[in-house]
Amino acid sequence: MPSRRPRKFQPESWLATLALAAICVISLGNVIVRYATDASFAFTEEFSVFCLVLLTFGGAAAAARHNQHIRIELIEHRLPPTLCKLIYVLQWAAGVTVLGVMVWYGSTFAWQEYQWESLSPGLGLPNWIYVIWLPLLSLAILIRLTQNLVDRLRGKSGPEVIHES
Repeated sequence: MPSRRPRKFQPESWLATLALAAICVISLGNVIVRYATDASFAFTEEFSVFCLVLLTFGGAAAAARHNQHIRIELIEHRLPPTLCKLIYVLQWAAGVTVLGVMVWYGSTFAWQEYQWESLSPGLGLPNWIYVIWLPLLSLAILIRLTQNLVDRLRGKSGPEVIHES
């Protein structure tokens, strides 16, 4: 029996998993309560949207680490290795640009929400609690993207994603 190599601890994967589980539990609970009482919980939409954002960004960080983001691989497979490394760096630079903007403006937005003490419309919780995750998880994606670039430049690659097209 082949032994599986243990995976390193990846907090973004755990965060995405917990967010998905929370969405399922919240939605199931809301359906059961709505069916039994003809009323629904007020907080479910606000928490579900928050968990969906956590799920999206956590999954994006995990995908960035394992080189599983959607991209056009035709160019990568047709170029010689030296030009391919240039493409890797250009892909990384584009990602860093977008994620850097998200970290900057996301943290500015979170700081303003904290200063203005704005509250969420559904439950009246401080908005910065929801918004602070945007720059934090964008930074996590940026770190994982950089780790992936280093691995690709060194010639290390994990198991490729199987495309069934």
